[in-house]
Amino acid sequence: MYNSHLPTEGHHVSNGAPLNLNVGVFAKSPERQGNERIRFLLKSFGLRTSLIRLKVIDALLTAAQSDRSLGVRGVHSHLLELDIPLSFLSVREVLKRLCSEGVITLNPDKSYSLHPQAAAVLNTKD
Repeated sequence: MYNSHLPTEGHHVSNGAPLNLNVGVFAKSPERQGNERIRFLLKSFGLRTSLIRLKVIDALLTAAQSDRSLGVRGVHSHLLELDIPLSFLSVREVLKRLCSEGVITLNPDKSYSLHPQAAAVLNTKD
């Protein structure tokens, strides 16, 4: 019950009218749906989800869609362009860990790509 004598602590007090919310506002964004695919991938490899893993895998997927390959510096630069302030060493360690778990592979030219088994997992999620 609303009491006009109590402070509202900066919150707007409703007049009791129902809210008219647009359901479309709460629809998943394309980025969020992409994150769900990557979360599924990480879980299928027994890995926990972290922001850095999500962003590193997303960078590799984005590069692959453009027929580009990225090494450590390329992934790091891509993340910096997106205003994601991760250190070069953090990016390198995540790439090494994802390699050791079989999610990505290190190519002969020192670039990284999604392992074929990981790509198959992502394709089943689509």
